[in-house]
Amino acid sequence: MEYTELSDRAIYNVLKKNNVTLKHKQYSGQPRKHKVNENFFKVLSHVMAWILGLFVTDGTVSGTTHSIHFAQKDERILQVIAKYMDADYVLAPVGSTKKTPTLIINSREIKKDLEIIGITSNKSLTIKFPQVPDNNLPSFIRAVIDGDGWIQDRGYVMNITTGSKSFAEGLFNVFNTWQLRTEITKEFTNAGRTIYRVWGKGKDSITKLSLSIVIYEHCDNDNFNIKKKQRLTQWLIKDGDNL
Repeated sequence: MEYTELSDRAIYNVLKKNNVTLKHKQYSGQPRKHKVNENFFKVLSHVMAWILGLFVTDGTVSGTTHSIHFAQKDERILQVIAKYMDADYVLAPVGSTKKTPTLIINSREIKKDLEIIGITSNKSLTIKFPQVPDNNLPSFIRAVIDGDGWIQDRGYVMNITTGSKSFAEGLFNVFNTWQLRTEITKEFTNAGRTIYRVWGKGKDSITKLSLSIVIYEHCDNDNFNIKKKQRLTQWLIKDGDNL
């Protein structure tokens, strides 16, 4: 038996040129190297809303490949994301300038679904607040806080930072609808870039997020930032309420 040094693609081109019918579509592209549920962002759920919120704050869409990236200092969150998306746990190489753990998910379909939602590459300055149904909005907000939120250790003040004025205004409108004490402030980074902070202020507002708005009602045992949950819910414990 003789062997050729032709690649799969070259063999496919020869077969196609000679009108050979293929029974399987194995030559339509590169086989998937890593698994993922490609329908994940097609089906709305509390888990999907939470992961969407994480992606809005800490995710990037590649401008050159069919991949998306989640970056998180808390690597446990990346493991939870991979679990819920049925994705292989593949991290980007860590280098001298890139030390934050980053989960890579390769999928043309997922990238397309995110574009339909309004999330594209270079989104940080232009992203709009997505249309999330009221029922799933608490889970989305929980993720936004998990991603870009800061909570004072005493639990009286919190803010969420974004580079998008449109997203900040959408978040501000949600907090107003929830009757939280809120405001937007504008600052400039050392590099001269404009950032916006959306605030929640006062014990009553912080407690309302956890007790009345119940941003933790539909989470499981792992899909939340542990430290931030402790700070947001500390007044429920001190006041003797059940979580």
